[in-house]
Order: sequence, then structure tokens, then C-alpha cells
Amino acid sequence: MEQAIFEERQDQIHRTGDGPFELACNRDSLAGAVSQRACVFCGSRVVLYPIADALHLVHGPIGCAVYTWDIRGALSSGPELHRLSFSTDLQEKDVIFGGEKKLKAALLELIERHTPKAAFVYATCIVGIIGDDVAAVCRDVAAKTGIPVIPVQSEGFKGNKREGYTAACKAMFTLTGTGDISDISPISVNILGDFNLAGEIWIIRDYFKRMGVTTVANITGDGRVDDIRRAHGAALNVVQCSGATMELAKMMQEKYGIPFIRVSYLGIEDMADSLYAVAEHFKDRDPDITRRTQQVVREELAALLPQLGQYRKDLEGKKVAIYVGGAFKAFSLIKAFRHLGMKVVLVGSQTGTTEDYEELAAICDPGTVVVDDSNPLELSKYVRELDVDLFVGGVKERPIAHKLGVGFCDHNHERKEALEGFVGMLNFAREVHASATSPIWRFVPRREAMAKAATGEGI
Repeated sequence: MEQAIFEERQDQIHRTGDGPFELACNRDSLAGAVSQRACVFCGSRVVLYPIADALHLVHGPIGCAVYTWDIRGALSSGPELHRLSFSTDLQEKDVIFGGEKKLKAALLELIERHTPKAAFVYATCIVGIIGDDVAAVCRDVAAKTGIPVIPVQSEGFKGNKREGYTAACKAMFTLTGTGDISDISPISVNILGDFNLAGEIWIIRDYFKRMGVTTVANITGDGRVDDIRRAHGAALNVVQCSGATMELAKMMQEKYGIPFIRVSYLGIEDMADSLYAVAEHFKDRDPDITRRTQQVVREELAALLPQLGQYRKDLEGKKVAIYVGGAFKAFSLIKAFRHLGMKVVLVGSQTGTTEDYEELAAICDPGTVVVDDSNPLELSKYVRELDVDLFVGGVKERPIAHKLGVGFCDHNHERKEALEGFVGMLNFAREVHASATSPIWRFVPRREAMAKAATGEGI
């Protein structure tokens, strides 16, 4: 049975150094199934959910609302309306006769009760099948209430999680261009693709502030509707997690002429490079920005590097498996582990593109296994085969690591520790060290067997 499953996925697995690179990816999700990759609705909800002063209403069966309540930490410095979960809870009768009246009634009640700055309405699979005109209902309610009511065309059968990112970007784009930009500095950015899971966006904003750069809008961590409405006034879009918000950056470039750069805030190299890239963009307008940026980097590294050296002593040579949501994150993780002297032997993601995986394969060591949209059986096989010491993943991968007696580091939606920025690298190293070097792993059966074989005991 195991062999048959792996044969079906051979085109989504590649081992670096074994022939020319070729990897199938970005396949559609199976509607109605909670797959590793997840559905269109899931993707849209992940991106839009952190907008803290907006109402988020799922138009569909109550089961879809499972993916709304607290799916991310998404910390807010003010309103927390996004932490509440709302659904129209469509029943059999609604499926037969339509759910538009129910949707309108729910919107009017919720808007009156919570006075949001805007409302997002998420269309789910069943809504697309029965043909509810969600956009018409949204227009009607917007006219009655005076706030933007925005349909999110996220029916799950339309594709996969990446299609949900696009649906979310299209929804946000209807807000841009509607706010006042008269007081925005010419040295300003929008932060795209960071969701402030553990307060990271506050760390990044502080770096920019010390550089002399104004942040106009957080898109979407700790996000505000009014900031998104004036985001078209920023001079530069800084895009992390490019799969989630790259479409919005491209639309803003086309309509408003705002350039964008891709960045990563994970690890020493990428964090420093991201700050220098922003400084490079503004150096003609502000000749002193490069000096200020260098000062920020020097101050942060002076505090960080001595402490990293202590952790590296224990971590040198240990092997790591990485399986994350977005492939762009994996690039930074590989570099971060090299700073700790660790070797990445498996890397993969849910939503990577062919170009992402080609770049990953190019920076990986020979023999590294590269996988797309992997499953628990497959991941378990490689963790055992490659004798991994640490598994970096999300909530679905944690049980795999623990059942196999492997240290685990949460690098996804559920984490509570900031892992971005220079301070985030220190937090990351501390967590990796505690997980990978815990004495508990000596008592795992396969580790005990390996130790006995190495010493000749029992032979």
C-alpha cells in the first residue's frame, strides 16, 4: 500500500543531484476534503482575517466556519473584531430555496451590532453551486449601511489555497484608492504579507522607523480598513510571503505605479538584506538612510551574534526537515539553519511554484529531498529514512514529529513566539536548541537501537 501511494506522487518529489530538476506542483485541491494544501476559502481567510476592525462573515454551512475561529494569532494593537467568528449557517432549506435573504439579514444585524469599518463576505463551495448572488447582496447592504461590504469569491472548488490568495487580494484592491493620502511621507512603505502572528510586524515597523521610513498600511497583520484605503499613497510595497499578497502588489503597481520588492524577515542574512533593499530604494530621496540602516543592523547583530554562537556549539551537524505553507519561507529557514551549523535534508511546502522549487533545489545540499504538498505517510517515511533530529512545520506536522521521537519547531499559524527580525532569530535558535537537544529523545526506541548498534551492545 505504501509503495503504491509513493508511486502516485513521484512527480511531486525530487532529490537534489539525482538528474535534472523536475517537480509537479500547484495542483488543485479536492473540493470537500481537508487536504494538506487546503481550499480556496482557506487561502482567502488566511489573508483577510487579520484585518482587525472588519467584520468577517462566512456564507456557507457551519462546517466552513471551523476555519475561521482563531486560526492565527494575528495580534492586534487595538480592535479585535477579527477574533469573532460569524457564519450564515446554511441549512438544507437554504440550499433548496437560496440563502440570499439569510445573508442580508445576517449582515444588517452584525453591522448594527459591531459597527465595523468594512465587512468581508466569504462565498463557500455550496454558495457557488446554488448560485446565490453574493455581490448583489453586498451592494445592497453597503448602500443601506454606508460601509464597504465586499464579496470574496472563494468557492472552494475553484482551485487551491493559492487561488484563495488571489480572491483576497482582489477584495482588498476594492478598498485601495478610497482614502486620503495628502499627509503621507515620500519615504513610506506598505508592509505586505506579514500576519503579525506573534507581534512580528511591530518589530519590523520599529526597524523601519529607526531607518526613517514611515509605514502606511499593514497588509494584513494588525491591519486596519482605513490604512488599506490609503495604501495607494505609499512610495513602495514591501512584500513578504509573496504567494499571499503578490497579486495585490502587482495590481497596485499597474494602477498606481507603486513599485514593489520581495523580502524576508527570517534569519540574519535575509533580514539585513531586506532593510538594505528598502534603503537602496530611497537613497536618492534621503541620502542618509543607508547610514541609519547600517546602524540599525550593527546594533542588532552586536546583541545577537554572541548568543547564537553558544547555541551553535550544541547544534552543529544535526539534521533538519522543513515543511511549511509557503516556499518563500523555506529559503530563509535554510540560511538560518546554516548559521546554526545544521543541515537541511528535507524541504517542502504546500503552495510552492515550479520557480520556487527550482530555487530551493539550487541552494540545497546534494541529496536533499524536495517535496510539494506532501502527506503524513510520506513525511514520516523521510523523517525516518533521513534520521532527522528536528522537524520544522505547522500544526499538522507536530504529531508526526512527536510520534517518531523527533524535536519539533512550530513555524506556522499557531506559534506564539516572534521568529522574525534579528530578535526573532535569537528566539528561533533558542527554540531549536531546546527541542533538538532535549534529553528525552535518547529514550525513543529507534534512538536507543541506534545507540546500541553504534557501541556494539546487544550484538
